[in-house]
Amino acid sequence: MTVVAQERLMQVLLGPHMSEKSTLAADQSGHIVFKVRRDATKSEIRRAVEMLLDVKVASVTVAHMPGKAKRFGRNMGRRPDWKKAYVRLAPGHEIDFIGAD
Repeated sequence: MTVVAQERLMQVLLGPHMSEKSTLAADQSGHIVFKVRRDATKSEIRRAVEMLLDVKVASVTVAHMPGKAKRFGRNMGRRPDWKKAYVRLAPGHEIDFIGAD
């Protein structure tokens, strides 16, 4: 893998997305939800998770989330659109975000 490709993969994942729905997905079906770049592909997300977190990925599903219209005082604004990825790990692999022993 070239240096440019590795650098791109390091920028694909923006961070874990924590919400009630993502916690429920983790408990019921073992999915981990990440906020990712809007131009990221499924294969890039898979390679980025495997490279950065040293786990084996079973499947990746992406969802495009539209930005919400919000009011800022008397002016209307809009939050940006974003993308999230539901990553299912292969059996026997686990990610520990808390770091508890």
